[in-house]
Amino acid sequence: MDQAPIVARLVESPLESMGYELVRVQISGGESDMRLQIMAERWDRTEMNVEDCASISRAISTILDVEDPISGTYTLEVSSPGLDRPLVRLEDFTRFVGFEARIDTRVAIIDRKRFRGSLKAVEGETIHIAVDDETYEIPFREILRAKLVLTDELIATSQKAHKQSKQNA
Repeated sequence: MDQAPIVARLVESPLESMGYELVRVQISGGESDMRLQIMAERWDRTEMNVEDCASISRAISTILDVEDPISGTYTLEVSSPGLDRPLVRLEDFTRFVGFEARIDTRVAIIDRKRFRGSLKAVEGETIHIAVDDETYEIPFREILRAKLVLTDELIATSQKAHKQSKQNA
């Protein structure tokens, strides 16, 4: 049984009350080296730091110790999504329209399962991505994994946002 959704339900509300948004819960590894990754970001979208991750880790550890949703031992890892972040919710795709992304699908869409191109739009639950000179429509439910591609444009946009958040502080 996939325990990630259970963990997500347990930690989402406490994270929100601390001013963070849950991005992803991922469990990987085997019985001897299991890793629980909690990826979060600030609601105000300002840059996360080590103290943010430590604070989240302390709060989540307490919840996980009490609720014990994962059998066996594991290592808890708390991180921010970073620039080349995973895209896991429809809102993520909407937020990053115009940027380059890589999308892998569960089934072939017009004879392909891998797409790398510019996110053009989100209509309902369909992601539009331009690859070379063709735009593909990918149903959100068919996305296996997706992430932003680290580009000069993404770095420049992030740096600009970081400067603005420092000026507003």
